[in-house]
Amino acid sequence: MIAISTFVNGILLGGLYALYGLGLSLTFGIMRTVNLAHGDVIVLATYLALLTTQVLGLTPILSLVVLVPVMFCIGYGLQRLILNRALKDGMMPAVIITFGLSFVIQNGLLLGFSADRQVLRQGALETMSVTLAPGLTIGVFPILTLGVLLVMIVALQAFMGRTLLGRAFRATSDDPSTAQLVGIDGKRIYGLAMGLSFALIAVTGVVMGIRSNFSPFDGPARLIFAFEVIIIGGMGSIYGVLAGGMILGLAQTIGGVLNPTFFQLAGHVVTLGILVLRPSGLFPETIERE
Repeated sequence: MIAISTFVNGILLGGLYALYGLGLSLTFGIMRTVNLAHGDVIVLATYLALLTTQVLGLTPILSLVVLVPVMFCIGYGLQRLILNRALKDGMMPAVIITFGLSFVIQNGLLLGFSADRQVLRQGALETMSVTLAPGLTIGVFPILTLGVLLVMIVALQAFMGRTLLGRAFRATSDDPSTAQLVGIDGKRIYGLAMGLSFALIAVTGVVMGIRSNFSPFDGPARLIFAFEVIIIGGMGSIYGVLAGGMILGLAQTIGGVLNPTFFQLAGHVVTLGILVLRPSGLFPETIERE
């Protein structure tokens, strides 16, 4: 029963980690650039959800009605107004900009909300649990988190493979110059991709805020988890995010059972091992094809 409980909890934890990596994998797969502010944007989304609940009186989950379009607009504006200007000089200027942006977000949240840890309250859903067998009880919200992740991955894959905009994303990812020749505006596509990534991050931020408390300086830790997920699964691979999250969650959970001090270390060791043995990840693709 201990082994079964460890496996189930590892899978559920992996669902959260996969959510961390999904938006980062999308932007890398399309624009082939790394957003070093990704973790801090997740925390920003969480604080915006907190602000929405306080001002409008909505529950954290209902706040997504407001938060998702707001985050989409922030991501679209960031890419169109700032990052697109830097991409013409290669990847590094955009990476440096997002590195600086992470500090701006951290200090802005510190000024606006203080360093006190906060939490999003979702009522009874936070503590609800189901007993699958004697000695095996799991939380309802982690199960919902995994369900949300699966829906988002399937929907994103269908969007990429079955819509004109998704195909434009893939064409721009494969060959921006050729895509430009057939009338695809690369700068607009990059803006929409970043906006979509930020919309996914909005969901991630709310889930994170309900599952654990948070502070303005939690972004770097989330960025590390996101990187490990896409390193394991393969940079830019949508389904690889799922595999990476599951493997990272299982590694940490098993390590924690063996010795509580091994919880974080086990995940890092597994990531390093996969990076050494298979540098491109388990499912290396820029964007999945049909």
